[in-house]
Amino acid sequence: MEKALDFLAAFVTYDARWPINFIHPHFWIFFALVLAMDGMFRPGGLVRSLYLWGVSVFFYYKTSGLFFFLLLFAIHLDFFVGKAVFTSASKRLRLALVTLSVVVNLGILAYFKYAYFFTEAFNQMLDTHFRVLNPLARFANTMAGADIFEVDRIILPVGISFYTFQTISYTVDIYRGRLAPARSLTDFGFFVSFFPQLVAGPIMRASEFLPQIYAPRRLVREDFGIALFWILNGLTKKVMVGDYLAVHFVDRVFANPGMYTGFENMMAVLAYSLQVYCDFSGYTDIAYGVAYLMGFQLNKNFNAPYKAVHVADFWRRWHMSLSTFLRDYLYIPLGGNRHAGKASLTLLVVITVFISLLAIPYLKNWIFYMDAPSPGDYFILSAVLLLTAFGPVALVAYTLGTRWRRLARWIHTEINLMITMLVGGLWHGASWMFVIWGGLNGLGLMVHKLLAGSAKTASNLSTGRRAIGILTTFLFISFTRIFFRSPDLNTAREVMDQMLLHFGWEFLPQRLWLNRWVFGLFLAGMALHWLPSSWKASVRTALGRCPFVVQAAVCLLMVIAIYQATSAQLTPFIYFQF
Repeated sequence: MEKALDFLAAFVTYDARWPINFIHPHFWIFFALVLAMDGMFRPGGLVRSLYLWGVSVFFYYKTSGLFFFLLLFAIHLDFFVGKAVFTSASKRLRLALVTLSVVVNLGILAYFKYAYFFTEAFNQMLDTHFRVLNPLARFANTMAGADIFEVDRIILPVGISFYTFQTISYTVDIYRGRLAPARSLTDFGFFVSFFPQLVAGPIMRASEFLPQIYAPRRLVREDFGIALFWILNGLTKKVMVGDYLAVHFVDRVFANPGMYTGFENMMAVLAYSLQVYCDFSGYTDIAYGVAYLMGFQLNKNFNAPYKAVHVADFWRRWHMSLSTFLRDYLYIPLGGNRHAGKASLTLLVVITVFISLLAIPYLKNWIFYMDAPSPGDYFILSAVLLLTAFGPVALVAYTLGTRWRRLARWIHTEINLMITMLVGGLWHGASWMFVIWGGLNGLGLMVHKLLAGSAKTASNLSTGRRAIGILTTFLFISFTRIFFRSPDLNTAREVMDQMLLHFGWEFLPQRLWLNRWVFGLFLAGMALHWLPSSWKASVRTALGRCPFVVQAAVCLLMVIAIYQATSAQLTPFIYFQF
């Protein structure tokens, strides 16, 4: 009895050391209970929405503790703002309300993501010693009458970047006249906090999800098999491929690149591309399957991204919910490929100031402390200078472009494109790592657009050219991820230096044999990724049509295999940190 009570206490309380997620056994107990109870409620009814909102908030509490209050605040703010925007006849009031929603939501997001950055930049510029303080922690301590929370530390709430974009899209779509408000606060709260996709996407639109709340729910045996396939597929990607590559090779190399040959560093970079795909798309697959069992369909977030034949094709296939969000709510409103107006120029100035603040400490270190720069140092310096200078150069070129229409059109397109990619990079965090990563992808898209006029479309490419396009795109995307994966610029520099200066041809046979299981898994994973999509769809459909006994047997065998492959320490999903 005592053990049962201890288990129940651990199940219902938050433990920062063991946040609940898809690879935690507690989640599947939680989901089984949620699914069993969910069958008792009428689809589209207020009681069901209230029930699912409640369990979703509980799930978020289990992942982030008291930060669930922030989630509730965002839900209440945007529901009532959206309702007021819809009913108001005053255009100015509607604009003021939607602006309030955007500013408050982005302000909260910026506080948690960029408070350390702004404080550090201010201290370095003015030689001050200000510290980051957490007023929410101080308020909670005051209310509790005890020092429970650290007031000088800010912890990023899990999933805040995802649900913030969802609530912003809701109010903006109502303002644009493309969406009617949710019928009730309960329905809207359920939409925002729906637990399968709450902490790592995909980013859902209210216009796509709210109608599903009111639709009749039909789950036949084939649907159950398809949902089972997605869940097992996601767990296999995450545990048996992504985590294995991370624990046995990638994390070790990036922890100390100098201990490994350039060949091993190169393979770690390539393996990380597969790891981050299996980790993130694995989460999405599980979320899709879990939601499907409950009668809901989530957005498709990945479409075989490593089959992309160029950079633009890659970004149409990777993290599609974020890419389309940035396209619809940033790139197109700025003018897209038509023009760059005052909004583009204002945002360009803001981003330039932001990047300049990042550049100051790096350039000071380069000028005063750096001795005997390496090739990696020169590349990073070039990237820093290029991205810092992009804003001023673009503004000058924009002014000159008013005289030459062709130049103006090209500059308009590139300004909006680079702004979008830099914002996408900064969405992941305020550091040079994400700025350079986003900037390099922006430059890749710019080069592609310059060459696209004379290039054939992807559908018209020959097999040889398609293969070359796929390979070069994968290598380019993998190279940019050196900055995405490295904890700091020194690590990124060391990885590049090892690949360029210490490749280790003489040790190649030895390293291949030593890491044969890792490299074999990498090749097998890429081969499976490159299989025709129709083959995978056939397997999914076949499992859906199998008798229940066969589905149960497949599930049992896969669970045993996944359990055997699970490392001693659960590896968190990569995108939880964003």
